[in-house]
Amino acid sequence: MSKEYVERKRVLFFGLPWTFTKYTIKEELITVNTGFFSTKENDCYMYKVQDVELSVSLWERIFRMGTIICYTGDTTNPKLYIEHVKNAKEIKDFILEVSEEARMKRRTMNTLNINADVDLDGNGIPDRFEN
Repeated sequence: MSKEYVERKRVLFFGLPWTFTKYTIKEELITVNTGFFSTKENDCYMYKVQDVELSVSLWERIFRMGTIICYTGDTTNPKLYIEHVKNAKEIKDFILEVSEEARMKRRTMNTLNINADVDLDGNGIPDRFEN
């Protein structure tokens, strides 16, 4: 049974869904739809999600909401914000679990560039690599 969350970004005051941003979170994909007259749709595959953070301000806590920040390997959204949504903790846990399963299924691995200086030619001077 596949699970899916569809949430709307809410106005921070009273937590009412008066915005035109809709988040759809599925097992394979996160989709963000924004706009009313001019719309934009942005997708991020779950296997690209590297880490997930939950941020809950005082106002969000009062109105039982939260903001989920997904750190991704996606070029359009390296930091994907899912702002002011209900069930934020549950959604964050779902994204964390499903993204790990997606990476295992695709056999992908996350690596970090720590800018280590490496001496490849053995001359005692660290070699620099330019991107």
